[in-house]
Amino acid sequence: MAALAVAGVASAQSSVTLFGVVDASISGYSNSSRDLNNGVTYNALGFPVAYDPFYVNRGSVRTSSRGLTNSGYNSSRLGFRGTEDLGGGLAASFWLEAPITNDDGQTGVSTFARRSTVSLSGGFGEVRLGRDYTPTFWNDTVFDPFGANGVGTNLVSTANSAFSAFPGYASAKTALVNTPSIPDVGGSNYSRASNSIGYFLPPNLGGFYGQVMYAFSEKTKYSPGLATPDVTNNSRQGRYVGGRFGYANGPLDVAFSYGSSTIADGYYLGVTSKINTANLGASYDFGPVKLFGEVSRAKNHIDLGGTSEPYAAYVPEAVLKGYLLGVTVPVGAGLIRASYSAVKVNRDMDDGLADPKANKLALGYVHNLSKRTALYATIARVSNKNYANLTVGGPKFISNDIFTPKTSTGYDFGIRHAF
Repeated sequence: MAALAVAGVASAQSSVTLFGVVDASISGYSNSSRDLNNGVTYNALGFPVAYDPFYVNRGSVRTSSRGLTNSGYNSSRLGFRGTEDLGGGLAASFWLEAPITNDDGQTGVSTFARRSTVSLSGGFGEVRLGRDYTPTFWNDTVFDPFGANGVGTNLVSTANSAFSAFPGYASAKTALVNTPSIPDVGGSNYSRASNSIGYFLPPNLGGFYGQVMYAFSEKTKYSPGLATPDVTNNSRQGRYVGGRFGYANGPLDVAFSYGSSTIADGYYLGVTSKINTANLGASYDFGPVKLFGEVSRAKNHIDLGGTSEPYAAYVPEAVLKGYLLGVTVPVGAGLIRASYSAVKVNRDMDDGLADPKANKLALGYVHNLSKRTALYATIARVSNKNYANLTVGGPKFISNDIFTPKTSTGYDFGIRHAF
């Protein structure tokens, strides 16, 4: 009887929850490239220097695919979370969340890459340790009517997650003249950061909220420094520091965030490459409609660490700018979603080439069969200019000396069940 009584007290003070989302959709993608050549050859300054009257334009080519996918509305996942009441207003919690690919069943609880944290909370707020969302990613998903899922994901999120591979960034990275290359980039910690320490403000601040995060690079430090191996990305790459602060009261929610992610380093070159991101997002629920908006700026900052040789006089630093406008409209048991987003890369290069840019229009509808089950449909289209190569998903563009990426279209028709 004493043992049962103790067990009863323990269960009352602790809780463990199994939760998840299973989301599957029939999705299709079509990515078109065009031959923009007209027989004219231009020099580096953009002036015509030759003309071939016999050049035959090759029109357009397309890559496409369709099939059963997952996470078109909400990301499919399986997780465990729990809380223990420690008394005196203190609580200990854990959260383990795994991505799953329910369309093919090949990815299950083999990794808790979505989130794996342990935390201590109380009147002071919450201290959280482990792998978690970065502060700068929150604005990209919270203020997107499509929640950064499926073909409707806003271009701000798409471009930021691929910034290190975007044409404008690549051009800036290789713009040094007769000098060693900037080290190849590693992970950018865009949406999540591993090995992190996070602090969250307490929830009783009259609508004000906030968080800060520091993620360790966990690289080995050598003493003396000359003992450091001559390998790129072995000193600082992987480190992240950022924060997000906002205000939510009634229909209004607004937040600003900033983060710096070290994506590459070369110890003996004295070079560190970072992506510094700042964004401001807001939403306002009028009742009949809810409006969303976000502006974002990400800069690839290359720090020479005081080294001037053998580098050129300056190193171009690509800047990615973007914005999002969105709306949701409740209709009975359903919800209409729409958004327009655009991005542009300022390459900081005087080579006569226009800066890459793209825009995207997305439209969708969600019909709630219950609080946990919903049917949804989304269509979206991306238009690329000046060698931008962003897509709604699916296969890559055909991109070479002849064909240039232009448009990408896609759709999701699916069902989401949460438990």
